[in-house]
Amino acid sequence: MGQPCEPSAVKAGSVSVRPGVRWRWMANTRRILLAILVLGQTFIATVFMLRVLPYHGGTWVEVVLASLFAILYAWIAVGFWTAVWGFMVRLTGGDRWSLARRHPPAEMAATPLASTAIVMPIYHEPVQRTLRGLRAIYRDLERTGHLEHFEFHILSDSRDPEVWLEEQAAWQSLCDELGASGRLFYRRRTVNLNYKSGNVADFFRRWGRRSRYTIVLDADSLMGGDTLVRMVRLMELEPRVGILQTNPGVVRGCSLFARIQQFANRLYSPLFATGLAAVQMGDAAFWGHNAIIRTEAFMEHCGLRKLPGAGLFRGPILSHDFVEAAWMGRAGYEVWLEPSLAVSYEESPPSLADELSRDRRWAKGNLQHLWVMLTVPGLRFAHRMAFFNGIMGYIASPLWLLFLVFTTVEAAQLALFPIDYFPEDHSGLYPLWPEWRPGLAITLALTTVAMLFAPKLLAWLDALVHRRLTDFGGTVRSLLSVILETLISVMLAPIKMLSHSAYVLGALLNLSLSWAGQNRTEETRWRDALITQAPGMVTGLGWSAFAWYLDPLFFIWSLPVAVPLILAAPTAVWLSRVWAGLGLRRLGILRTPEETSPPSVLTDTADEQALLPRLGQLTRFEEAVLLPEVNAMHCSLARSHPGRLRQETLRGVAKRCLAEGPGVLSRSELSHLCRDSDTLAWLHHAAWRSDPDTWWGRKLASVVGG
Repeated sequence: MGQPCEPSAVKAGSVSVRPGVRWRWMANTRRILLAILVLGQTFIATVFMLRVLPYHGGTWVEVVLASLFAILYAWIAVGFWTAVWGFMVRLTGGDRWSLARRHPPAEMAATPLASTAIVMPIYHEPVQRTLRGLRAIYRDLERTGHLEHFEFHILSDSRDPEVWLEEQAAWQSLCDELGASGRLFYRRRTVNLNYKSGNVADFFRRWGRRSRYTIVLDADSLMGGDTLVRMVRLMELEPRVGILQTNPGVVRGCSLFARIQQFANRLYSPLFATGLAAVQMGDAAFWGHNAIIRTEAFMEHCGLRKLPGAGLFRGPILSHDFVEAAWMGRAGYEVWLEPSLAVSYEESPPSLADELSRDRRWAKGNLQHLWVMLTVPGLRFAHRMAFFNGIMGYIASPLWLLFLVFTTVEAAQLALFPIDYFPEDHSGLYPLWPEWRPGLAITLALTTVAMLFAPKLLAWLDALVHRRLTDFGGTVRSLLSVILETLISVMLAPIKMLSHSAYVLGALLNLSLSWAGQNRTEETRWRDALITQAPGMVTGLGWSAFAWYLDPLFFIWSLPVAVPLILAAPTAVWLSRVWAGLGLRRLGILRTPEETSPPSVLTDTADEQALLPRLGQLTRFEEAVLLPEVNAMHCSLARSHPGRLRQETLRGVAKRCLAEGPGVLSRSELSHLCRDSDTLAWLHHAAWRSDPDTWWGRKLASVVGG
């Protein structure tokens, strides 16, 4: 993968691409207006904050408080004005500058398709659930009549042989069921370098030039066939575009936590996505999945080199997607977010614990972007701001925590120490009198709260205006759902603040991370919740007790943060419960459009028939050894490893497995057996010739007898 070329001229197919296109002046105008609104509002709010503080910024504690307040307020204001912008754009019929509005339906329908690879990287995912989703995508694409332009690639990084043996067998079963041989491929890397980005890069090196475009999915992604076809046609009509990103909706939530995230996404996301797309325009971000990329441009310009710094800023880039978008923009291509591309879905983590586990990885990856943002030349300003936005998504938590700490210090100084009328940093001749202005404090607090929650009301009004409330359960139920989601968000905010602060500190200390498959279904146990949430619960109890000791009014002020921390464990357990989520669904609470009128791709995922039913009590390894057809399939995917020493070593492991059963082997030894076709075939024949009273003989008898 080469160095980025100069942005003056980039080839996309046979079309010369030049970045000086008309949308840029509109994008700059919108971004300047957004900056004026955010900075102007922040300035006014900070002045109010200084007037609220007893010494009006006359002490170092109050200077720190005002500075932290300004940063956090600006962060909130960006989200507020993005939502307002999205509301206005949707109210006026959409953004006429968007990609989708440029081409009439007749032009879209007449545009021929090009070869496109649909890739799904997986790592220790629930195999049946994941491939059932891929089956639904395949069937929906087949219904469009354009299947011949697409091919599917499952890219596995799984290490556990029980998992990847099931992946291989389920893939073969899926090929047989769909008649997809030669169109649906499976590949497992034996060396896992650079996580998901390394997995995709390995695919591009080997097979990237087979397709003009590549659509990247996550293991939980679902996309409709018409959406996939429309994305390819937009790329054909827009040779300047290097990446086209959809706005995935959250679906298939069962637990209360997942259903809350799902409802919030489906109701609020259209506003934020529309506003974000209107401001970013052709300098949007890439989210790593549910997007289409121009393969040749990506291969040439988006290679990820390791960071050359120290500590956190050394080694592979963990959060690769924003960086790849920035590299694409640096090469002269455009990156667009198109919210109108519907029927694009993903899933939510089923519990708070799983979301926080994912956030721990993302926090470290996003903080690495600081190095890219500050040191890499040639990046577009909008992409640098996208890096900053992602960094602030996690830095905001420790800043909020610091704000609470310094607020407590300010309260403690006023309550425990005599008033200092001549502080060290006060140079005036007259004493500095503390002033309390509760009216201004209440006004400032109310305006801040309004900025936080106004986007939710705007989203509800948007659904009302566009007559979509029926999809969310109707007027009353949708409003009750907004209230419930808001209350749960208030409960979760302090918990996430404390967790994210710990993750940021761990990232800055460059603590190592384990990379594991995501949980899609399991509930949180009480023991796990009490252990993981104990620090927050102790912090909440200690802080509220100290606040009561200082001043009963300060204690009341502390409750919105302290109470959620104290109740963190029961909150985490309750939100993970499936019965709670499904119970509210039956009442019509937290309902989403896909539950009211599900598209065909979601209807197909309801088919719970296993792609590869288990035979009796056999493990996947035992099936690979005993079942002739399964053994033959795994042998065809394995390799023959020449070399006398290696073969003797593997044969020794296989003989031990034959004599004592697979339980005596390590996971690594099992993997090596399954990766060698000759040894796996030998083990199959030897197991079938085993005496009836041996371990494999008894297993074979249970299979034949069953």
